[in-house]
Amino acid sequence: MSRGASLLRVTTAYVVAIAAGLVWLLAGPDTAHLWLDGLIADLIATLVVFAFSRAYGNSSTYDPYWSVVPPLLALYWWIATGAPTDDPRWWLMIALLAAWAIRLTANWVRTFPGMHHEDWRYPMVRKRAGRLELPADLLGIHVFPTLVVFAGLIPVYVVATRPGEPLGPLDAAAFTVGIAALTLETIADLQMHRFLATRRPGEVMQSGVWSWSRHPNYVGECGIWLSMAMFGFAALPGAWWVFAGAAVMLAMFQAVSIPMMERRSLERRPDYRQVVQRVSRFIPRPPRRALA
Repeated sequence: MSRGASLLRVTTAYVVAIAAGLVWLLAGPDTAHLWLDGLIADLIATLVVFAFSRAYGNSSTYDPYWSVVPPLLALYWWIATGAPTDDPRWWLMIALLAAWAIRLTANWVRTFPGMHHEDWRYPMVRKRAGRLELPADLLGIHVFPTLVVFAGLIPVYVVATRPGEPLGPLDAAAFTVGIAALTLETIADLQMHRFLATRRPGEVMQSGVWSWSRHPNYVGECGIWLSMAMFGFAALPGAWWVFAGAAVMLAMFQAVSIPMMERRSLERRPDYRQVVQRVSRFIPRPPRRALA
């Protein structure tokens, strides 16, 4: 199947999924809680994408969900509350969220080779689950990341539903953190694309921002969600629970994503052990000197 036909398949899945979620929001029973309406619509859309993933035999159908749905949920909450259009905090926050979503989705489109490709982690998850591979696919590959991202959107919901708190230093800090995170992710992607286009077999990326952190893209991703949490805290001072989503996101990367990638790199690239000795695992810092 060609790349164009593959993209059309994925697009079809998302059109149907988003339509299903929208039908719930417009015609489903009123839960009396706007956040709960959004969560149910989010899960409905996830189930539709899961159905397409199974039909296509490729769980990577879910991959763009991470960046496609968040701005749509944010927009729904903002419209549903009838929030004022002159709330500067909302526009600062949504500008960052939209830029992040566009960058991440565009990067996925750029690197998506076609339906013949599936993220190497997904078959591993299903194989380890054995007879429980279907629930592992549903819950581990589809529902779990949906819930993680929804948790990250809690402060976005707060900003959308609680306008009026004046801008302050925390908003400036939130915007600065978001811009820095977005810049880091963009630079990391561009440098990785150039490396992959010219690398030799077994060669390991260890230049540019990748010489300061072995996972700068994950650092940037956590920075985006920290930025959202800071905006939420500025909108609702004292509500420390708005940082829960950013904390869960950090825990997922540290406990699941990074260990899996590290093991794979060590197995496939012997030189990666030298990178581990020199380059920070996560927090960017100057690389250590090479061992003699």
